[in-house]
Amino acid sequence: MKVLVVDDDRVLADVITFTLRREGFVVIQAHDGAAGLERWADEQPDLIILDVNMPKIGGFEVCRRIRAKADIPILMLTVRGEEEDIVGGLDLGADDYIVKPFSPRQLVARVKAILRRAGGQPLPAELQVGHLKLVPGKRELIINPKKEPISLTPLENRLLECLMINSGQVLTFDVIIDHVWGPDAADRDMLRQLVHRLRTKIEPEPSEPIYIQTVPGLGYGLLGK
Repeated sequence: MKVLVVDDDRVLADVITFTLRREGFVVIQAHDGAAGLERWADEQPDLIILDVNMPKIGGFEVCRRIRAKADIPILMLTVRGEEEDIVGGLDLGADDYIVKPFSPRQLVARVKAILRRAGGQPLPAELQVGHLKLVPGKRELIINPKKEPISLTPLENRLLECLMINSGQVLTFDVIIDHVWGPDAADRDMLRQLVHRLRTKIEPEPSEPIYIQTVPGLGYGLLGK
């Protein structure tokens, strides 16, 4: 598997490269957005690790241009606490994000999880629970047929898919994390943030959810209405 690392922080790029090569990956680097686009076109990697803040062409624009032409997995690198970076990258079609600073173990787990999902089983054509209809392949949720579908990010799509497949059941935090990110690749705080973002899109009143229910100390479950 070949990974392209696009980051203007050469020290961090070298650390990422060393970590992934130790796991058997072929790793190539670029140190600004323009070079990243060139290396992506020339090398055709299996996954891109893309920093948000870079010279010449920023990470968001690189993500947008690549996503317009290919469905290659993209992992965004963001700075801790920059919620706008996370949301912006996911809305542009990034598959996942990792917050700096991160551990080598977390990086490897996240990369393997993304590649595993990319080569996994095909998504179901659609899922229906009550009047919620999810089209996973398009990352669209239809609640009211008379209104436009709700566009979901890849993470929101996987979270809702997991809850809909297991509707009527309470899933533990760890089970949901494993489905959405992969084992050892995320934590409960990241899951809470993701649930919050999804609720703001699908719930009539996010502070009083009727679909995604929280079971304190255990996990989440979907109640179709």
